[in-house]
Amino acid sequence: MSPLLAAAELQDHLMTVSNDLERLQRLLDDAGEALSMHFYSAAGLVSGLLQQTGQLPEGCSDALRQVNEDIAGAVTALQFQDMATQLIAHTSQRLRNCQDQLARDAFGDDEDGEAVVEIAPMRPNPVTQDEMDAGSVELF
Repeated sequence: MSPLLAAAELQDHLMTVSNDLERLQRLLDDAGEALSMHFYSAAGLVSGLLQQTGQLPEGCSDALRQVNEDIAGAVTALQFQDMATQLIAHTSQRLRNCQDQLARDAFGDDEDGEAVVEIAPMRPNPVTQDEMDAGSVELF
């Protein structure tokens, strides 16, 4: 296989991976939005019920407080969407840089001018956390 053909094939593979990452990003965005909506709706309902504790049967307020704590803990998992989004954007930028460099080095400039190479991210990793723990939640 000629070097130009190999470079073109590699560039196609890199572009396919980039497109897959974009689809994954859209799926995560949709899932994160749906989770947020449902969690905040449930939390609002539970908070409303907790404010009416004088009208609830005995023992319900404790159960509602536990549900409220469980909802708050589950919202922590929504931080996953934010971290995943950062990692996908970072990886996509690196892939784009590889694609551009490959095209410039293998095919050179064209009649439109000098090949533009997207700048690679400066940091090696935008997210240093690799696990989720319960605690305070700061969303997006």
